[in-house]
Amino acid sequence: MAGEHDAFDVRALEETALGAPLRFTRVEVADKAGVSLDVAEELWQQLGFPHAGDDDVAFTEEDVEALSRTRELVELGVLTPDSQAALVRTWGRSFARLAEWQVALLTRIAVEAEDPASTVDELTGQVLPAVEHLQSYVWRRHLAGAVGRLLEQGGDTSTTLAVGFVDIVGFTGRSRQLTEGELVAWVEHFEEHLTRSVVEAGGRVIKTIGDEVLFVTDTPAAAAEVALIATERGADPEDEFPQVRAGIAYGGVVSRLGDVLGPTVNVAARLTSIARPGTVLVDRGAHEALLAVEAADDPAPTEGEPSKLAALVDRAAEELADLAPYSEGSGFSFRRVPRTSVKGYKRLEAWAVRRPS
Repeated sequence: MAGEHDAFDVRALEETALGAPLRFTRVEVADKAGVSLDVAEELWQQLGFPHAGDDDVAFTEEDVEALSRTRELVELGVLTPDSQAALVRTWGRSFARLAEWQVALLTRIAVEAEDPASTVDELTGQVLPAVEHLQSYVWRRHLAGAVGRLLEQGGDTSTTLAVGFVDIVGFTGRSRQLTEGELVAWVEHFEEHLTRSVVEAGGRVIKTIGDEVLFVTDTPAAAAEVALIATERGADPEDEFPQVRAGIAYGGVVSRLGDVLGPTVNVAARLTSIARPGTVLVDRGAHEALLAVEAADDPAPTEGEPSKLAALVDRAAEELADLAPYSEGSGFSFRRVPRTSVKGYKRLEAWAVRRPS
């Protein structure tokens, strides 16, 4: 096994990937950049870089440049200690996943070649510049979009959005029946087509979490459209799209490092966990918005114990919820479902939504 690694000349490949020869130890890099070794090591740890010993020649001129620029941004006040740690960790996680995926692709091609070592070297030299250019292009396009959104919000990271989760039903059982390649293709098919639906609805995919996708849209109607398309495709036996369930909540969220946080996100996740296969559940905020009803016209229940009559009526309504017909409104049909207690929320209120019959 060691011989195989030697044949690939790992050091040469590392230098090709880094775009420069390995010349410095970690002590030399920190000294050239004008930062303490403790600061440099903290940065490298947050980025998730492999640990290097004091005598390991594992760094290039680019490492010196990166440390110098980081120091300049800190001195300018652009990077505070808190924001630096969060930003660097996000960079590290995102690029580590991207790098693993890219190397896996190159390795698969190289292993099938007659001379894997030379093929890897050739591919690395040809592919990396193109990939680097495309990554910069994609980043700048997303940067432009983020600038537009933030300016519309007046620089405020808190905003009102529809948050949706779409979850594959029976993922664990199905994954056991598939080969590794089939499983990857199945999940990628799900992510690709759901992402396309989200983008066409004017939304954004925030992240994928195993067999689940988290997305946001400006309106509950757009989120409902995405979720309904997904459940309809999942119910079609002729469609390769998996059977799914979805949960949508509408309310305030906080945007942070490309993620969204807050109770609205939590509610959407809980609704997804209790949704039946092929079903889309929405919370009160999304329900009211879809019906175009002002919240003031239908205020949420106040805190405190309800009257006995109100409690009996509410309980009867919940017990009959599964038998109640869907009501029509604003291009969608709704049916209230029994309240359910889930982690963090006692008696969570929800409505099933579908297209009008």
